[in-house]
Amino acid sequence: MQLNEDKAYDDINVTPMLDLAYVLLIVFIIMTTATVQGIKVNLPKASDAPSLSKPKTVAITITDNGKIFIDAIPVTLDELETRLKALQAENPEFPVVVRGDGATQYDNVVAVLALLGKLNITQLGLVTQRLVK
Repeated sequence: MQLNEDKAYDDINVTPMLDLAYVLLIVFIIMTTATVQGIKVNLPKASDAPSLSKPKTVAITITDNGKIFIDAIPVTLDELETRLKALQAENPEFPVVVRGDGATQYDNVVAVLALLGKLNITQLGLVTQRLVK
C-alpha cells in the first residue's frame, strides 16, 4: 500500500467544528432557559419618593498649609459653617468626610471637628490611608 503524498489538501473537514458549534448552542439554550424559570409574582409598585436614595456626602479637605475646601471649593472657617448650616437645613442627616493632610497642623483639623460638633453633625468619617506592611 502506497501513500499518495503528492496530493495537496485542498479542502477542510468542517464536521468537528460544526459539532462543537451545535454543542455550544445547546449548552447556551439550556443555561438561558434555566435562569429564566421561576415563580411568577405581582411585584409591588415603588413610590416616587426618593426615600431610599443616599444623601450626597460632603467632603471637607484640609491641606498641608491649612486651607479648607468643601467639595473642592476653597472656604474659610466661617464660610464653612454657613455652607454646612445650609446643607443641614436641607437634610439634617447628611454624611461628612474630613480629609486632613498628614502634614497639616493638628489645630486645623481640630477646628473643623469642633465646628462639626457645634453643628451636631453626627455622620462623620475621617479619611486615612491603609498602612502597607
